[in-house]
Parts: sequence; C-alpha cells; structure tokens
Amino acid sequence: MPVQPPIVLCLSGHDPTGGAGIQADIETLRAHHCHPATVITSLTAQDTFDVKQLFPQKPGQFLAQARLVMADLTPVVIKVGLLGSADIAEALAELLDEAGPVPVVLDPILAAGGGQALASEHLLRVMVELIIPRATVMTPNTLEARRLTGRENPDECASVLRSMGCPHVLLTGTHEDGSDVVNRWYSAAGVVEQCWPRLPESFHGSGCTLASALAAGLAKGLSMAESVAAAQRFTWEALCSGYALGKGQRLPLR
Repeated sequence: MPVQPPIVLCLSGHDPTGGAGIQADIETLRAHHCHPATVITSLTAQDTFDVKQLFPQKPGQFLAQARLVMADLTPVVIKVGLLGSADIAEALAELLDEAGPVPVVLDPILAAGGGQALASEHLLRVMVELIIPRATVMTPNTLEARRLTGRENPDECASVLRSMGCPHVLLTGTHEDGSDVVNRWYSAAGVVEQCWPRLPESFHGSGCTLASALAAGLAKGLSMAESVAAAQRFTWEALCSGYALGKGQRLPLR
C-alpha cells in the first residue's frame, strides 16, 4: 500500500498566472510529497506585473468549504496566505479555533510584488488582534513587518510580532539593500541568521513558496529549525531556476 502523504490545508488566494497563491502552494507541497487541500480565500485579477483587483469569497462559503475539508481529511498543518478581506480574516480566526492544536504557518500578505496594497487598515487590525496570536510561525518580509508593528528596526518588529502571540517569526530581507538577502528566524531561543546571494531578477510567488515549503517541513515531522532552513534552501533554488513566461516578474520553478 502506498504511504499516505501528510495533509496541509492551504487557505490562499488564486493567482491566474500560476506564479503565486494557491498554485504556488500546490506545486511546493507536491514537490515535498505532501498533499495540499485547498480553500481559496479570494480570487484576483492579476498578471506578472501586479494585482489589479481582489474578489474575496463570502465568509460563509469559505467556512463551509474549509470545515468539510478539515472534518474529512484531518490536516496536520494549516498554511495561510492572502486573506483579501477583514470578513475572511474573522472567519479564519473562528476556523483556527475549531482546528485545535494544529501548527499554523502565516504568510501575512499585505501587498503584491508590484506594490499594489492588498490589505485595508481594518484587515490589518483583525490580523493583529485575531490571526497573528493564533499562528505558530509567520514569514513576513521587512515591509510587512514594519506595517504590522509600526516599528522600523527589524529586530524590534520581530519582537513586537512575537509579543502579539506568534512564537516564531521568519523575517525575510528581500526588500533590504545589500549583495545578500539576509533572513532572520526569531524564537524564544534567540535569532538564527541565514544569508543568500541576491538574484538580479524580481520574482512572483517567492513568499508563497517559502511559507508552503516551511509548512511542508513541519507536516513531514521536521523540527522548526530544520523546516526554516530547508524552506529557505528550497525557495532559493526555485528562484535560481525561475523563468520568464510573461512580461513582468519571473516565476519560481518549484
């Protein structure tokens, strides 16, 4: 009999280009031999340049789909990406409470790669009050961390995020200057830093790839330290092998 793969429930937006969102989750988890169960939080109108419009799901429809999946498949990890609306975020908090002690990987998507804002101030408040306290690990870039906390220094940002209730923060440095991308994992044990050569191109879906790879590691029984390190390696290699299909950002090869 084939071995049953670990199940990860992905709650993310849909990107029609296939570079980010739910398709990035699926490709990454399949590459790690996990089974992705998926519920879309929001449809989008976007290309490889930027997101143009969001079309969030109705909270009741979102909950109906997610509850059936959780009752039937019993996911071992939940990965959260684009939310799209404060209503979806509030429904998500309810869902996470129902899920019980399942690790939650949160990619707090606040803006598209092209710069389009994807989170209102209302959604931001709900994330801070209801979602971050329910997350096990979150993977913000420095821009997202600054907006969530109102702080400028990355170390202070991570400290504030952890004080909100999320014990692990993997803060990525893709938006900072320097020849290397410096990522820092903050936990009760301190800070672990990993550096990666900065690639000259820009990419569509790198954050989704990182968070999904981290979720895959946890689903397969790796420690948080092992999952954080392996997710960064997988993402960097996917970007190194990335390709240009459209006229905007490159897509990772997952």
